[in-house]
Amino acid sequence: MRIFGTDGVRGLANGQLTGELALGLGVAAARVLVEHGGLGGSGWEGRQRPLAVVGRDTRISGQFLEHAVVAGLASAGVDVLRLRVLPTPGVAYFTDALGADVGVVISASHNPMPDNGIKFLSRGGVKLDDALEREIEEHLFQEWDRPTGSDVGRVTPYGPTVEEYAAHLLSTLDKPLAGVRVVLDCANGAASEVGPRALADAGAEVIAIGADPDGLNINDGCGSTHLEPLQRAVVAHGADAGFAVDGDADRCLAVDHTGAIVDGDQIMAILALALRETGGLADDTLVATVMSNLGLVQALTSAGITVRQAAVGDRYVLEDMRAGGYTLGGEQSGHVIMRAHATTGDGLLTALHVLQRMVVTGKTLQELAGVMTRLPQVLVNVPDVDKDRCDDAELLAAVGAAEAELGDTGRVLLRPSGTEPLVRVMVEAPTAEQAQAVADRLADVVRARLAL
Repeated sequence: MRIFGTDGVRGLANGQLTGELALGLGVAAARVLVEHGGLGGSGWEGRQRPLAVVGRDTRISGQFLEHAVVAGLASAGVDVLRLRVLPTPGVAYFTDALGADVGVVISASHNPMPDNGIKFLSRGGVKLDDALEREIEEHLFQEWDRPTGSDVGRVTPYGPTVEEYAAHLLSTLDKPLAGVRVVLDCANGAASEVGPRALADAGAEVIAIGADPDGLNINDGCGSTHLEPLQRAVVAHGADAGFAVDGDADRCLAVDHTGAIVDGDQIMAILALALRETGGLADDTLVATVMSNLGLVQALTSAGITVRQAAVGDRYVLEDMRAGGYTLGGEQSGHVIMRAHATTGDGLLTALHVLQRMVVTGKTLQELAGVMTRLPQVLVNVPDVDKDRCDDAELLAAVGAAEAELGDTGRVLLRPSGTEPLVRVMVEAPTAEQAQAVADRLADVVRARLAL
C-alpha cells in the first residue's frame, strides 16, 4: 500500500499520521540511508554516522511528530540536528549547506491545521524520487538489527537558523529594496519570524500579518489560500505590493497595489523575462505544469521563451529542470523554483526577486504582471468518484468533443488528484461562461461514469 503521495506522507495528525508511523518512517528512512551510503550516495563524508536535519512548521501536532521522527532516526544510528520551526525551503537549504545526508520536514503545507505531513529530502536538499520512497515503504516496521551503546545517534538543537536562512535569502539579491512598502502574510506558519526579517533586511518597509502563530491558527483564513486579508491590508496601508506564503512557505502568491491578485503564472512570467534579460534563463526556457494558464504559454512564446509543461507537483517540475539544466520553473499555485538559489519552491525567495524586479524596472507589480493575459480558467473538483478509471472510453470521448469545440482558443485537462479522492476538471476558454459550461458538462460525465 502506497503511503507516500505527491508531496511526502500527509494526513490527519494522530489519525492517519500517528506518532507510531512517524517513528517507523524515521527508522525506515535511516535504514535506506545506510543501505545507499546516504540518500545522495558516497558515504558520510568522513563522519562516524550519517547526519539528518529536521525542521517543522507551527502546527501543534508538529511537536510530537518531530520528536517521533527524531527518535526513529537516532535509534537507527543517525545523528540529528533539530532546526525547529523553519520553512520547507529553509530545511532544504540547511540540508545542503550543512552537508546532511537527509533532511526531514514536518508540515502539511497549505492544508488545514489538523493535518500534518512528513517529507524527506536527499543529500543536497532535493525531494526523494519515487523509487526511494518505495524503498522506505518496504522497510517500514520490518525487524532489523538495531544499533546499541555508542552506535545510536546524537540529537542536537542547531543554532541561529532564522538569522542564517535570512542571510542566505538576502545574498541572492543584487539590489536593495529601499523605498518599497510591502505587506507579507505569513499564514501564521513557518515564515512568521524569518519572512518579515528577510524582507526588512533587504531594505523594504514591511507590514507583517498572519505572523502570530499559536499552533492552531496556521492557514486559518490567511496565507496563500485566503488572499482577502492581504488584499485589504495592501490597500489600507497604501503598500506597493503584498505577498502571501502558505504554512511552510514553499509557495507564494501576490497582490498588486490595487488589491488585484497576481498568481503563480504571472509571477513566473515576470521572473522569466527578468532572468532572460540578465542571461540567467537557461535555454530561454521556463518549466511550468499542465495546469498553467494558456495565457502564460502564449505570452512567453511571443517573447521568444519556450514553456515546457511537466506533470503537476513541484517535484516533477524540478526533475524536468534538472534533466534539462533549466533555471526557472514552477506552478500556478505559487511554487516557484529558482534553481540558481534553491532546490525547491521558496515563497520568500520569490517575493524578494519580484520586488527586486519592481525596483530595477521602476514599474508597479500591476504593470509587470500585465505581460500576460490570463484566459478564463475554471477548475471543478469532483469528489467521491473512482479516480483510477479516468481512462473510461465514454469519458475520453466527452473530453475529445470538448477539445474539438474549443479548438486553439482553449483547452481541457482532466486528472486525478494526487493527494485527495477526487478528479479535477480544468477548462480554459475565451469566455468565463464557456469555460464554466464546458467544465460543468464534463464534471457531470465524470460523476456518471466514475461513480463509486
